[in-house]
Amino acid sequence: MSDRPAPAHRVRLVPQSVVRDWPLWPAVFAGRERDHRDHELVADTLGFDCRVLVVEDAAGTALALQPCFFVEQDVVATAPRFIRHFAAALRRLFPRALRLQMLMIGCATGESDLTAPDHVTEIVAALPRLAREHGASLIVWKDMPVRHRAALEPVRARFPRIDGMPLTMLPLGYIDFEDYLASHLSHAMRKNLRRKFRRLETAPPIEFTATTRISDVLEEAHALYLQVFDRARLQFEKLTPEFLLGLEQRLGERARFFLWRQEGRLIAVSICMLHEGVLRDEYLGLDYRVALDLHLYYVTFRDVLSWAITEGLLSYVSTPLNYEPKLHLGFALEPLDLYVGPAAEWARPFLHLALPYIGPTRAEPILPRFAERGPLRKPQ
Repeated sequence: MSDRPAPAHRVRLVPQSVVRDWPLWPAVFAGRERDHRDHELVADTLGFDCRVLVVEDAAGTALALQPCFFVEQDVVATAPRFIRHFAAALRRLFPRALRLQMLMIGCATGESDLTAPDHVTEIVAALPRLAREHGASLIVWKDMPVRHRAALEPVRARFPRIDGMPLTMLPLGYIDFEDYLASHLSHAMRKNLRRKFRRLETAPPIEFTATTRISDVLEEAHALYLQVFDRARLQFEKLTPEFLLGLEQRLGERARFFLWRQEGRLIAVSICMLHEGVLRDEYLGLDYRVALDLHLYYVTFRDVLSWAITEGLLSYVSTPLNYEPKLHLGFALEPLDLYVGPAAEWARPFLHLALPYIGPTRAEPILPRFAERGPLRKPQ
């Protein structure tokens, strides 16, 4: 038997289109919330430069795959106001100043997943070189759930971990929506919600529909989504009609679309994904001609939660942002981690100084109040 060490594995960065026909591509996502179809849909419809990190042995056999993508980001979007004002002034002379090309490990939409846990050390070693070869200045392991912390421990030496924008989660098991109100919310919040819902008594009736089809109202639904997107202070992916249609056509057994109509006109849409008893509320669209007057945000929450309870689902998960109402509605935070590092070693001290000022959670000072509220009350 030879005492020589086995040849080191090689890590390559290839376009996603290269690996789609490989048997390993769907296999690495088996049983995961976001499977290979999610990644393909993002690449095909949202304009991201989606790639895959391929770990190979000495013979060129692919051992593991990890999705990633390139994107240009404003690194001061969540910085203090004086820094953003400085950046705005600088960009009058240099339009691309403080906008960096980034190599992000994970999925462009929502939280990411670690699909190569046994090869993290090799990937970490290769990332700076691969990023520089493709013109990226910053490397980010994007929105990794805390369940991956042990596997990602080798990452921290080179890529410090900071808090990402957390998901929010509500455990289910209630008899109905009234049971949720009575057992989970404070008296003040129950009273507040019932006052909001009484406004509906004097308005034209609102019709609620749960469906697996979005194609019939595609343009209307996308227009409502854009109304919400355009009001958001922090923006990342911007959905296209083709993406919404792809959810129906490619992920039909998981996609759920909740529609609200008033006098025949679509006034709200909630785009959700269903997997193993968990309903994930991904995107919301509202008609702001009536949304504030009718308290449509709370109407959509009530109807989707009621549907999930009736279906016997285990939990309801909502995406980041809009934390103020979710705090009062009794959600708990589901943390997500970012691991951030420069492609060039000389930039490491500068990034270390900048990280406290550019972390995304700076934009949400309400987040500590979730912990102050105390433990989440679960249904009996």
